[in-house]
Amino acid sequence: MENPSRHPAQDPAQHPARGLPAPPALGAAALPPGTYEGQVVLVTGGGSGLGKAIATEFARLGADLVIASRRARQLKAAREELAAVAGAGRVTAAVCDIRDPERVAEVFDAAQAAVGLPDVLVNNAAANFPSPAEDLTPGAWRAVVDITLTGTWFMTREFGRRHLAAGTPGSIVNIGASYAWTGGPGFAHSAAAKAGVKNLVETLAVEWGPYGIQINGLVPGLFPHPDLPEAITAGLAGGTGDGAGGGAGGGLDARQPALRVGAPRELGWAATFLASPYARFVTGHTLVVDGANWQRRTVVNPELTPLRTQLGRGPFTP
Repeated sequence: MENPSRHPAQDPAQHPARGLPAPPALGAAALPPGTYEGQVVLVTGGGSGLGKAIATEFARLGADLVIASRRARQLKAAREELAAVAGAGRVTAAVCDIRDPERVAEVFDAAQAAVGLPDVLVNNAAANFPSPAEDLTPGAWRAVVDITLTGTWFMTREFGRRHLAAGTPGSIVNIGASYAWTGGPGFAHSAAAKAGVKNLVETLAVEWGPYGIQINGLVPGLFPHPDLPEAITAGLAGGTGDGAGGGAGGGLDARQPALRVGAPRELGWAATFLASPYARFVTGHTLVVDGANWQRRTVVNPELTPLRTQLGRGPFTP
């Protein structure tokens, strides 16, 4: 009698792993056209990388955009690029160091004068670099925590206070990191800051929900893009960089349960959903978009390589 457990349709040799399907093509939208018409969306770190990818998807859906960054030249190029996106509303840019609460207030004043009070705030700006914890100087610690956590708080506070005073609803999306749950060896400064960012989501959802302000988190997995800092990309090699699949092609793809990396537009689609009218009852939640990579475990852990060795550092000397 045939063994149903070895039926050819279930034979792994005949059906090799292919990973998760590729996303729709660049330019597709996850929500109806015009979803954000008449809405103002402010994206910090919107001049490059994933921040620009997120801003692009809001633009496709008709939003008026305000992109903020510390780099004026980067902002100018991004503003021109975003203004050319089909369906985009008005696009304005503001140079802003989010660690400065006075400058944060000025950016909101300028946004209101140009396009209106932002209806949506995407807290994407952050700082990061790999380092053994014992090598972190006080200045290095402050640089990352002040931008990633304190800057996010200054932006969130300004947004919340203005909507509370006006009696208007709003939506906040904080870009987080999976090591807010797990810890992040090599990134103690960033992991601690991102844990704080995640906690803000959970705290403020309860405090501000009665006033119509929702807040959610969004955690990206591996989304290669040209603006990744060299310190982060140094250990990365291979992969398609477009989430196009390719399965067992090796490199970065082969290291993901999805057998592919993410396409930046996939993060943008998730952000536009979380802030949209279709997610009004979703608040206090952090959505992880990483193809299950952060849940990956091995049956037997590989031999541990100390972090200093992984980073090519010699023995610690005070």
